Amino acid sequence: MKGPMPLLLVMVFLNIAGFSLILPLLPFYGAHFGASSFEVACLFAAYSLGNIGGEIFWGRRSDIAGRRPVLMMTTAGAALSYVAFAFAPTLAAAILIRIVGGFFSGTFGVISGVIADITPPQQRAKHMGYFGAAFNLGFACGPAIGGLLVDPAAGLAGYRLPIFVAAALAASASIWTAAMLPETRPADARVRAAPSYGEAFAYVRTQPLLWRLFLIAFCGIAAFASMEAVFGLWTGRNFNWTSREVGLAFVAVGGAGLFVQALLIGPLVTRLGEARVILGGILLLVVAISLQPILHAPAASVALMALLMAGHSLAFPNAGALVSRNTPPDRQGSVMGLNMASNALSRIVAPPLFGWIYGWHQDAPYLWCALLAASMIPVALKVVALRRNQ
Repeated sequence: MKGPMPLLLVMVFLNIAGFSLILPLLPFYGAHFGASSFEVACLFAAYSLGNIGGEIFWGRRSDIAGRRPVLMMTTAGAALSYVAFAFAPTLAAAILIRIVGGFFSGTFGVISGVIADITPPQQRAKHMGYFGAAFNLGFACGPAIGGLLVDPAAGLAGYRLPIFVAAALAASASIWTAAMLPETRPADARVRAAPSYGEAFAYVRTQPLLWRLFLIAFCGIAAFASMEAVFGLWTGRNFNWTSREVGLAFVAVGGAGLFVQALLIGPLVTRLGEARVILGGILLLVVAISLQPILHAPAASVALMALLMAGHSLAFPNAGALVSRNTPPDRQGSVMGLNMASNALSRIVAPPLFGWIYGWHQDAPYLWCALLAASMIPVALKVVALRRNQ
């Protein structure tokens, strides 16, 4: 790797470590407010609600003002939102703060724009894999830190230290961006005025490959995010796990994603192409979700969540890479921002729905999520055919 890419990956790691640090704590944090399983799922979904606006706004804004100032501003805003979250007085306030934090963290489209700025199309899947590896390394380290620092016996105050650490990591990402990351979008390539946000949607709708990739990502990420939201509740009921055990389990989950994206995704894409790897990732999702309620054992649950992350890490970075490869340079920020906003929408709609289903029967979310992921198999086969025709 040369140029700004290593610097960008450090920023991604710091930001994602802060974001993921509090994820396994949310079911137990919400319990101190008397939250139901549906309300806990809303805590997860609130972040993604903010992501929708953030991805669309910041992605297009980076096409106008440049990538670096947007990343500096958003990571600083995320740090402030974590501090506010630590002192949320009510569940409603916590949900509102999560929305604001999600807005400032809605920058994956901007990061994808940076990658598109500095890499030729034929290398984009590999570099998206590097991005995914940095993401998963942060995702592995964050929950471990959160699980070790939390003190459930102290009530809500026991969650403040890990949340403050999340704020410090986000602030570090902002400082790192300001000090080290150069601007990657040349001034003469920036658009002078932002078109309506509907233009990116209209463009994607007319592209058979793009809208299918959007659909695959929407449904697949909905299934993954729902399993992520339900996991703490399900293991707490079945194995009496606390935030500490769930946090440590997420280390294995992030480690599986890191292994796939650092070592496997490049050779697999070279040998099979992005479309076939996407199909393989979806098949892994179906298997991992289907077996979870069947194999009722702690070790099996961790292994299946790791397999779920492996499938996620194969399918969706490649879907993003294909979207980027089939998008003109002047639309990278807006289309990639729309792609990330679509992914965020799936995280809003699905976790509360499956949290409600969990309240009906604890194993039911796994059945319905497996069916949702399986419904994407024929769509992925069509993507394979379209890429073959290209």
